[in-house]
Amino acid sequence: MGPSSVSSLCDIMNMSTPSILKLINGLTDEDWVEKKGYGISMGGRKPDLYGLKDKRILIICIDIELFHTKIAIIDNNYNFVFEPKTVALPISKSRSDFFNILNTHLQDILKSVNITTDQLIGCSIGMPGLIDAKKGENYSYFLSDVENISLTAAFENMLKLPVVIQNDVNGSSMAEFTHGMAKGKQNALILLMDWGVGLGIIMDGKLRQGTCGFSGELGHIPFVENGALCYCGKHGCLETIASGNALSEMAKEGILSGKNSMLNDLTNEELERIEPAVIIKAANKGDQYAIQLLSNIGTYMGKGIAVLIQLFNPELIILSGKIAEAKQYITLPMQQAINTYCMTQIRDKTTIASSELGENSRLLGYATTGIDHFLNNYIQKAKK
Repeated sequence: MGPSSVSSLCDIMNMSTPSILKLINGLTDEDWVEKKGYGISMGGRKPDLYGLKDKRILIICIDIELFHTKIAIIDNNYNFVFEPKTVALPISKSRSDFFNILNTHLQDILKSVNITTDQLIGCSIGMPGLIDAKKGENYSYFLSDVENISLTAAFENMLKLPVVIQNDVNGSSMAEFTHGMAKGKQNALILLMDWGVGLGIIMDGKLRQGTCGFSGELGHIPFVENGALCYCGKHGCLETIASGNALSEMAKEGILSGKNSMLNDLTNEELERIEPAVIIKAANKGDQYAIQLLSNIGTYMGKGIAVLIQLFNPELIILSGKIAEAKQYITLPMQQAINTYCMTQIRDKTTIASSELGENSRLLGYATTGIDHFLNNYIQKAKK
């Protein structure tokens, strides 16, 4: 929420001014709250703004990707208390193996910064897949459940902390909504172009996630008649032609078939799991095959975006994720496809921009969701 005035806190917490002032004074005396400057005046003295001091609330944030896992500790003012650490821990491992390796890394991290679990408000975890945050389940990954408990409960048993899980797209969307280009926007879309393709939806100034949190599965809408089989079971999904996985597969197939490219210098092991960043780096050096691969991705994605523009009429579409780092190599063919497939009157109202939050943006989104979730739980318990 950020620094707030007394009147704003009265509205948010549904408490009287004397009660809020008493609460602020008490928290200030206990070194939790401090003045953070002045708010906007409506014709009188500027109101004081109050906020939490740094490092008063700490949360573990974990970003689980297909091939790597990123771990960080973030405070209530969104400072990295422990800078993100990337470990070679793929989501494909069994639940028990994943937990054992993750817990070892977490304990090492906590020791290195001299933090104990009682100093942490909880843990916020994001990952790909169909995730029902309320039920605490991922219906795409970590399906082996020998303990017959939810994924969230399993994480809580391991960490000895409250845990909230969410889809990686929702993490990116929350980051943009609270810290990035979508802040203050009423109607915006966040397109996560990573190993998969996902969509975050902001409508009427609210982040919309659907009945079970499954909204935004753009990547699993068929776009190609009789196309390649997608892991979801359908043929020709957008992810089979416009995702990081698709880019990696196309690059590998082309190199093995004899395409002339800098990518020929890769070892068999590097080629087997070629990262989008490697292809983008080759394109930046003038590699025509890499440029063509990215252009194809941009064209396919542009056709998908044209559909989104006509469905949602957004004021802003933010491109995020590994593929978004390709910038002009995808945005130029993307815009051409949008011009071809989208009605002029609608597309002219939409701005398309690349995220400015950087590679750790999802962790900020996870921290925001987690802190809000755990604090709301504490407030509800305190009211009982």
